[in-house]
Amino acid sequence: MSNLIVILNVLVIVGLVVSAILAVHFEKLLSSVIALAVVGAFAAAEFLLLHAPDVAISEAAVGAALTPLIFIVTLKKIRGGDDK
Repeated sequence: MSNLIVILNVLVIVGLVVSAILAVHFEKLLSSVIALAVVGAFAAAEFLLLHAPDVAISEAAVGAALTPLIFIVTLKKIRGGDDK
């Protein structure tokens, strides 16, 4: 059982790093915001694996939901709906 948790922990960390690199690499801002939301989801999963459910819930609410939503609304208002 311990090996399974270690493997899952490594997969979540690799996913977090890959999605963070993609968030910086994408040229379109909307794609970067979506990748940033995935970073928040992976961070919430990591906190859950580290037995910190209160921090995981906070990260899921703020890092994976609220912040990307604010960024998307801001992009729509600034650009009038185009995604470039």
